[in-house]
Amino acid sequence: MFLKLVFGDRTQYMRYFMELSEFFTSHNKAALAFSGGVDSSYLLCAAIKYGADIHAYYVKSEFQPRFELDDARRLAEELGAKLDIIEADVLSVPEITRNPKNRCYYCKKQIFSTISARARHDGYTVILDGTNASDDVGDRPGMKALAELSVLSPLRECGLTKDEIRRRSREAGLFTWNKPAYACLATRIPSGEEITHEKLTATERAEDYLFSLGFTDFRVRMQGGAAKLQLHAEQYPALLGRRAEILCELKKYYTSVMLDLEARN
Repeated sequence: MFLKLVFGDRTQYMRYFMELSEFFTSHNKAALAFSGGVDSSYLLCAAIKYGADIHAYYVKSEFQPRFELDDARRLAEELGAKLDIIEADVLSVPEITRNPKNRCYYCKKQIFSTISARARHDGYTVILDGTNASDDVGDRPGMKALAELSVLSPLRECGLTKDEIRRRSREAGLFTWNKPAYACLATRIPSGEEITHEKLTATERAEDYLFSLGFTDFRVRMQGGAAKLQLHAEQYPALLGRRAEILCELKKYYTSVMLDLEARN
């Protein structure tokens, strides 16, 4: 959306971002693809604040770890929001399990088509997602699927960045305000390598174990049959201090365990 500004014989265009209150005045009945993450949690909160009839849908698949569903349920309960859990068998879609570079396109298409069908049945024709103004849409194949399905992204349309969403979430008292970004389990498997139930299970169990030891905002990536751990540099001492027990646990699922010395930013 742009404003046309005329200065004498010169015309300039300036980007205009509406407020979320304006968005929900225009779209006062909508379904929300809800993950329990920072962005969709704040969007759900804002929709309720501005009086919209909002219905949240969480798609449960093998790509999402259990804690994401737990967080989604907790947040919806705290807000008094309507939440439905929908099962999706993503591993039944060959285009997804083959894991091409544009896997996200096929995955988003499957998930949002599932949400759309359920939402229409419940009387909701407008579908929202939590894409924000900080997201690099040019490098996200899944955005093509959202465009094809006419999914709206209010946070992006209103120019809200990740930092701003975290700030507003904290002010609103949402426990998700400082939740680390968490990409789906399928992202731990290299593009071109088949995605299987066994690989996803190994990833989830390995990451659950490291979470239980107090590590945060890390990844356990699969490289061949090995695990490659990616952590922030300040967590290296704690990792090495528990090296033996971590090796013992993770080698239940991987042939070997490696530490990526290019620390996460």
